[in-house]
Amino acid sequence: MSHSQRYWAVVPAAGIGRRMGAEVPKQYLPLGRQTVLEHTLDALYEEPRIQAVCVVHAVDDPYWKTLRYSAPRPLIEAPGGAERSDSVLSGILNLLTQAHPDDWVLVHDAARPCLRREDIANLMDTLTEDEVGGLLAVPTRDTMKEADDQGRVVATLDRSVIWHALTPQMFRLQTLHEALVRARDDARPVTDEAFAVEHLGLKPKLVEGHADNLKITRPEDLALAGFYLQQQERL
Repeated sequence: MSHSQRYWAVVPAAGIGRRMGAEVPKQYLPLGRQTVLEHTLDALYEEPRIQAVCVVHAVDDPYWKTLRYSAPRPLIEAPGGAERSDSVLSGILNLLTQAHPDDWVLVHDAARPCLRREDIANLMDTLTEDEVGGLLAVPTRDTMKEADDQGRVVATLDRSVIWHALTPQMFRLQTLHEALVRARDDARPVTDEAFAVEHLGLKPKLVEGHADNLKITRPEDLALAGFYLQQQERL
């Protein structure tokens, strides 16, 4: 490659997390002395190769201003969109004003505060010369069932080929920009960045991470995240 490899991160944090049933969006819920989002940012900034983190939050977000998060390297802001993919695209467009199109971007959920430093390093090391990019994931340990619209089993899936997708998901800025725009133009709902890249006809690489990289979506997840952070000596 003609330019030196650089890495950036985008954290979509514009969601309101209805399933938590809390007054406050889940990324701002307290987890020890910090909020969920602050733990997430700490995890990303612990990786020294990440140049800057772009947090994409709602334009009228009253909680963001109260954080007073002290970032060790540049922290960029971008306005959130209606869907997660819109927010990610907003962050990508912001980064493209200052980054090279072939730079890597790691997109990480705001509500995944337990990301291990070794997993993010492994993802970057594994993919840095990859043509496509990829994502952290874990092989499923459960028997997986396919259901019909009546909630009855129509098939038992081969779990040896099924993985749980996690984040970060790491792609080149230009590739991810093209993928998100194409999916939007084709009216394809984007569940994660890898899906958008798959829609371009590319095959993202699965990089095995750890199952403790959980996404906080329900109230009981908060206690579990606290336990995992204690185990990692980060709480």
